[in-house]
Amino acid sequence: MSRGRIQCPTCRRELDWDNAPFRPFCSERCRLVDLGAWLTEQRAIPGEAPAASASDDSDEPSRRNTS
Repeated sequence: MSRGRIQCPTCRRELDWDNAPFRPFCSERCRLVDLGAWLTEQRAIPGEAPAASASDDSDEPSRRNTS
């Protein structure tokens, strides 16, 4: 059963689903471009911000002076 033709999410090039080894991407380059966007936080899943923990509110300095 063929899934048909799809568009690469990165470059929008049309490709055949069954013959695309990097699906849903058209190439390894497009796959890596997409991964880079997630790693640099250009893409993110929307949601609520995490709640601040008690340790974030402490008055103690978070860095030690090594001088």
